[in-house]
Amino acid sequence: MSISELPTNISGLIDCWHSIGAFAADVGCGYEAARQMRRRGRIAPQHWPHVVAASHRLGIAGISYEWLAGHRSLSATRGEAA
Repeated sequence: MSISELPTNISGLIDCWHSIGAFAADVGCGYEAARQMRRRGRIAPQHWPHVVAASHRLGIAGISYEWLAGHRSLSATRGEAA
């Protein structure tokens, strides 16, 4: 699988997996935690290394710590709950 277009947000990134369960398994969290990440538009920093590695394995271009940090900042400035 190769994703050439950079996701525009966390929800879009998670949607690159065939299911939330597949994302959860790749990232090393539970299904409900992954579902909440998608709903809130935030991925907790402790999961970033796994998200970056899994994104590279799946061919999702452009996902880095900087990309994740930028999207974390965006959701924080919008006043979204953690």
